[in-house]
Amino acid sequence: MFVCGAGHSYDVARSGYVNLLQPQDRRSAAAGDSRASVDARASLLAAGIGRTLIAAVANRAAALDLPDTPVVVDLGCGSGDALAALTDRAGTGVGIDLSTAAVERAARHFPDRTWIVANADRRLPLLDRSVDLIVSIHGRRNPADAARVLAAAGYLLVAVPAADDLIELRELVQGQPVERDRASAVLAEHEPLFRLVDQTVAREVLDLERAALLQLLRGTYRGVRHGAAERVAALTRMDITLASDLLLLRRT
Repeated sequence: MFVCGAGHSYDVARSGYVNLLQPQDRRSAAAGDSRASVDARASLLAAGIGRTLIAAVANRAAALDLPDTPVVVDLGCGSGDALAALTDRAGTGVGIDLSTAAVERAARHFPDRTWIVANADRRLPLLDRSVDLIVSIHGRRNPADAARVLAAAGYLLVAVPAADDLIELRELVQGQPVERDRASAVLAEHEPLFRLVDQTVAREVLDLERAALLQLLRGTYRGVRHGAAERVAALTRMDITLASDLLLLRRT
């Protein structure tokens, strides 16, 4: 059972997670990623696609001067694989996601972590100065609340798609290889609460066959544009770039 500062109690569901989602926290009855998207991403990870990014985040976190048993929070935790890797040896892991389907899967596969369904955009259900490391891997960000819950020596590690991430698929769907710099926007939204410690890139190019390409489309896009349907139907195999900017931040 979990208890908030106002004395309200919340039970852990049989599936192994706590649901703190309120009606005002969602825009639809099925908030967050759909089960189909969650399953597609989990299938890709099971095939090793996306593991390079998780390894890069875990390796960067391992090099930090964190306590021996750190409290690690993953915003937009998805199926939980990243948080599991981050807390594999020691520490307390807390995963937060808007998608019940994602959190159910995370709780089923990694029952020794804490999983919460909540809208991280509104408020993080965590005590002030109680967290040593917050990670956001292509997920939610809440600069003000992240600054509130981080310990004085804590870190925020954000991974966002780099300019050329999935550029081949984006050209297929959108008709042109548009590049977007998301890292600059992340830094701007975290000023003046955080300062940049360092920035690195995790990048790989994979030769993927049709099944994996379709899973990428299911896990990445809400829907494929009508004009791209014929091109998607003709997919057989393609080189795909997976690239993420990793931004390590500390409170100012």
